[in-house]
Amino acid sequence: MTTALRVPEELSARVPAEQRGPGLERDAVRLLVSRGTEVSHHAFAELPVLLRAGDLLVVNTSATLAAAVDGRLGHARVVVHFSTRGDDGRWAVELREPDGRGTTRARAGASAGSEVRLPGGGRLVLAEPLSARGERLWWARASGDVPGMLREHGRPIRYSYTERDQPLSVYQTVFALPSVDGAGSAEMPSAARPFTARLVTELVSRGVQFAPITLHTGVSSAEAHEPPYAERFAVPAASARLINAARAGGRRVVAVGTTAVRAVESAADDDGVVRAAEGWTELVVTPGRGVRVVDGLLTGLHEPEASHLLMLEAVAGRAAVDRSYEEALDGLYLWHEFGDVHLILPAEGTHTEHCVSNSW
Repeated sequence: MTTALRVPEELSARVPAEQRGPGLERDAVRLLVSRGTEVSHHAFAELPVLLRAGDLLVVNTSATLAAAVDGRLGHARVVVHFSTRGDDGRWAVELREPDGRGTTRARAGASAGSEVRLPGGGRLVLAEPLSARGERLWWARASGDVPGMLREHGRPIRYSYTERDQPLSVYQTVFALPSVDGAGSAEMPSAARPFTARLVTELVSRGVQFAPITLHTGVSSAEAHEPPYAERFAVPAASARLINAARAGGRRVVAVGTTAVRAVESAADDDGVVRAAEGWTELVVTPGRGVRVVDGLLTGLHEPEASHLLMLEAVAGRAAVDRSYEEALDGLYLWHEFGDVHLILPAEGTHTEHCVSNSW
């Protein structure tokens, strides 16, 4: 992705679509559609006529957590973003500086053994840095019932480009399912946010199918646009069968969000056959690696430096991504989790086949 593109601050979506005017719903966002380097402009509500009977949408059922809580590190105020819970019971956490406009500055000065006091009398002890990411992301041990504390004292993670804090319901997609162990996503799998129950019903009535997967997202507030760290995922056997049947029948598999791509590509073998799988994935989808399963992708608009754009290039190719982002900027599309969305489909006339050459 060319770094010459800059997203003006005024193109940040500051509130959800349904709060921008009377009578609006979540689907009142715009939809940029790219087929190769051909780009067209639509309303998201037109999605049913842009897809075909037999298309398969892969959707993430992870529920969003109220993952941000206030704490104290010594005498200093700090905001803790709870992310992934490890198999050993530790949590991956991020420490941020409170600034009253969303927590946007990394917190420095912590070290292994540092203790953060949490609401309700809980304690968080930093154990070790998460990978090589220094003082900001940590594995930590927390006392007490963390999911319960988040439900009582937490709020959704937000950043300064948004106007105000929102209730957790604003960050849940229509596909979100609560997990029995309280696990979930630190931040919303936002590509699915514009879907409404009505729109899903219309898609099903037109013959579009859905394959649910789960991937619990970590925090996305990487300071230097680092690739995502390991995340927990599950691809059920029924969804694997649906995906394989669609591919065998020459029908399109369209992932709703980069999280869905990461999950299904993690469950696929070298020939693109998807098998039931669950556990942890460290897969980073790049143009060099390519995609083996998905034909298309429905996604939000990402910053030009974001690592997610490597995945978009893997699906569509760099020329197509550059062209679509130029159109999005020229067309004043809105960015970020409450913004407009981008549907990447194979170029018209391209036979659906799965390979790593990305020669669309």
